[in-house]
Amino acid sequence: MAGLGAGTMVDERYKIVSRLGAGGMADVFLAEDEQLGRKVALKLLYQRFAEDPGFVERFRREAQAAAGLQHPNVVSVYDRGAYDGTYYIAMEYLPGRTLKQLIRLQAPLDPIRAIDITLQILKAARFAHRRGVIHRDLKPHNVIVDDSDNAKVTDFGIARAGASDMTETGSIMGTAQYLSPEQAQGHAVSAGSDLYSIGVVLYEMLTGRVPFDAESAVSIALKHVSEAPPPMSVLNPEVPPELEQIVMWALNKNPVDRPANADQFITALEQARTALLSGERGQRTASMAALAGVAAGRYAATAAAVSTPPAAPPPAGTGSFDVIDTGPVPPYEEPERRRPLWPWLVLLLVLLLAGGGVAAYLLTRPVKQDVPAVVGEPFTTAQAQLQNDGFTVSQIQVTNAKTAGTVIGQNPLSGVKAKEGSNVSLTVSSGPGDTTVPTVVGETLQQAKSSIQIANLKVGKVVHQSSSQYASGQVIDTSPAAGATPPVGTAVTIFASSGPPPVQVPDVTTEDVGQAKSTLQGRGFNVVTTDQVITSASPGTVLSQSPVGGKSEPNGSTVTLVVAKAPTTVAVPNVVGQTRGAAEATLGAAGFPATVQRQTVTDQSQNGVVQSQTPAATSQAKKGTSVTIVVGKYVASTTPTTTTSTTTPTTQTGTTSGHKKK
Repeated sequence: MAGLGAGTMVDERYKIVSRLGAGGMADVFLAEDEQLGRKVALKLLYQRFAEDPGFVERFRREAQAAAGLQHPNVVSVYDRGAYDGTYYIAMEYLPGRTLKQLIRLQAPLDPIRAIDITLQILKAARFAHRRGVIHRDLKPHNVIVDDSDNAKVTDFGIARAGASDMTETGSIMGTAQYLSPEQAQGHAVSAGSDLYSIGVVLYEMLTGRVPFDAESAVSIALKHVSEAPPPMSVLNPEVPPELEQIVMWALNKNPVDRPANADQFITALEQARTALLSGERGQRTASMAALAGVAAGRYAATAAAVSTPPAAPPPAGTGSFDVIDTGPVPPYEEPERRRPLWPWLVLLLVLLLAGGGVAAYLLTRPVKQDVPAVVGEPFTTAQAQLQNDGFTVSQIQVTNAKTAGTVIGQNPLSGVKAKEGSNVSLTVSSGPGDTTVPTVVGETLQQAKSSIQIANLKVGKVVHQSSSQYASGQVIDTSPAAGATPPVGTAVTIFASSGPPPVQVPDVTTEDVGQAKSTLQGRGFNVVTTDQVITSASPGTVLSQSPVGGKSEPNGSTVTLVVAKAPTTVAVPNVVGQTRGAAEATLGAAGFPATVQRQTVTDQSQNGVVQSQTPAATSQAKKGTSVTIVVGKYVASTTPTTTTSTTTPTTQTGTTSGHKKK
């Protein structure tokens, strides 16, 4: 995929502009989204991995996990798909540089600036943790920083990848320098694993180097598990002690001894930032163990041993002495003369006084003895033991999973030689402390459970209740309610919606089917109908319903209606003998149109009377079938009549009027 040139179209949508870089699993290109007209970062899985179902699933999970994380400090994922035998993810394009590039160019960073960037990373992690997503590969390479130091976290590439990041060959998925000890050992990871990685990133921003490095990933992993980080004060003396304490707190080997969640880490950094801005600076080793527990105590002892300057020479006389120049004296041109004796007497006196001071110091210096081990003991027991051994005791209380009153750290560490009468600072657990119930109303049940567990609370009973406001499966409320501050480990009862409350089904039998549907749908029911052929009810009338009227059913349930339907065939009425008008009316009422034919009749009484019909009377036919009726038409008889008559010729005599016969 590295060979994709400018102008290449991916999935007929993304036009490659240039190659941005490469990761452990994929190449990243700058591309133009031709559909939406915006620039995107296009990540294409290496083809050698595209043939491995495990890597494909990991790549798919990256898109799925990140697509659900819409946050100002998380890089948005827009799209995913397949191209040329491999798979891609289209992400938000950020024109800045990676935090790793920034560290290489500018580290060590100013403490305030380092805190501000880390707070943004922690807010992104907190947002993901509350939704059940563990990043698992937080490192400066996966943080984009713009020119205004706005930071966004990317590459949820191995989120929820499983219990182990180490393969059978011993290689490590992700970057070994930033892995938590539990990841390095192949154990299950948690939100605390991400916080450890963020602690490494902050360490690197402040010192310019990671706490552990070696030639092989496995060697680095072993250091994460077994070695204490090098003192930050040696690498950068400008690191404020209060900030150093917080970093060491996050780098504890045991997740239980780290910040309980991102909120605690954020609060500690914000307090340190406020103190730095106000000029209130703490003591480096006096309270180191307060936050970091045993690991920080070890670190403090190391830091003290490395950073403490050699002791000054013991005082003599008034507490000062002169340095005598014993070098050769340059030649003098005047004649040599005897030097006075008093300077040598003064020198001898100074040396005697100095020797006496050294002897006095050696004879009166405080005795050093081993500091006893008291970690894990109740404070009262530890205090008594230390005081019996000649030490003074101070304590610093911190919230911790250990039982209240238990010593979880000491400074100096056990076995270290300390002056009799010197102070031993004990870090004492004040118990798990309180936590805040997160707001989970409206979340799915699974999301709510994850958020509650991340807040160091237990998931108690799940009570299902009907709700018109929240869909089935969404959280309605919690007890204790959101914002309450119960002790760590308190069980939280979750109230989840079982959907809208039940509704009484109205009785719609005998109603017209159209009206019945309108009534039921107005109450929130779905309606289905089925027909029943019947002659005793008008077509379209509701004959019955299920569920029956008056029964309560969940909103959105389905009501089935049985609707009357006219038979498909009916008996043809008998219209023979009826007049044409009466016959047509009878047939029309029964659903049969009439076709009229004429037939001559000689009986005048049959004029206009139906003589016959087709189909025949009482036969079955579909409504709409035409019935032919034959109607009589009277015509008088045309048969000729024969008449016999005798004509007698008449003989006329005389003349016609007015004439005479001559």
